[in-house]
Amino acid sequence: MQKFALFDLDNTLLIGDSDHAWGLFLASFNAVDAKQQTAAQDRFYQQYQQGTLDIHEFLDFQFTPLKENDMQQLESWRDQYIESHIKPMITQERLDLVKHHQNLEHELIIITATNSFVTRPIADLFGIEHLIATEPEQNIHGFTGKLDGIPCFQAGKIEKLNHFLSTNYSPNSNIADYESWFYSDSHNDLPLLKEVTRPVAVTPDESLRKYAIQQQWKIID
Repeated sequence: MQKFALFDLDNTLLIGDSDHAWGLFLASFNAVDAKQQTAAQDRFYQQYQQGTLDIHEFLDFQFTPLKENDMQQLESWRDQYIESHIKPMITQERLDLVKHHQNLEHELIIITATNSFVTRPIADLFGIEHLIATEPEQNIHGFTGKLDGIPCFQAGKIEKLNHFLSTNYSPNSNIADYESWFYSDSHNDLPLLKEVTRPVAVTPDESLRKYAIQQQWKIID
């Protein structure tokens, strides 16, 4: 039976947060208001760490630049952002971890709350085909500023993952039917960490570290 290696992205495969970095990148040349962007991101990030984040309020905020700019401009900015902000966040240690699972012929999936516009090229840098992410809605004119489907956040990661598995592998299957690894740094991922057979905490936040120690989960620092 197929085995799966699942990876959170921000502060797990990356030594940083791609969503946070994207906003600061846009603010660096005033594509968004720098003062407002920094203040809002700091507030949202604190809520994320505390487990109190209103994901829909956050996504409305994060999707605004996608809505207000055309695709050609957004893609040009994204190319610059990948070079200046993302590539420095990728370490050989993380690449080796991905390669380890590829060598074992596991099916690799990045599963992240950060939207797919930002994260698709990052998944490509790791050579990972499957990306399950929060999806910004699009029409023929570009991004609408709205959410397509559900956020890939907390329990939403399980729902989106199980839909992916039942669509692409075995009908009505879910992650509990497979041997699986999930690497994450955040207590926000506890719902999915509890579902996999081999949860791994990666430089975990305080809440996740405490829980991982109690459960005798593997911890990587």
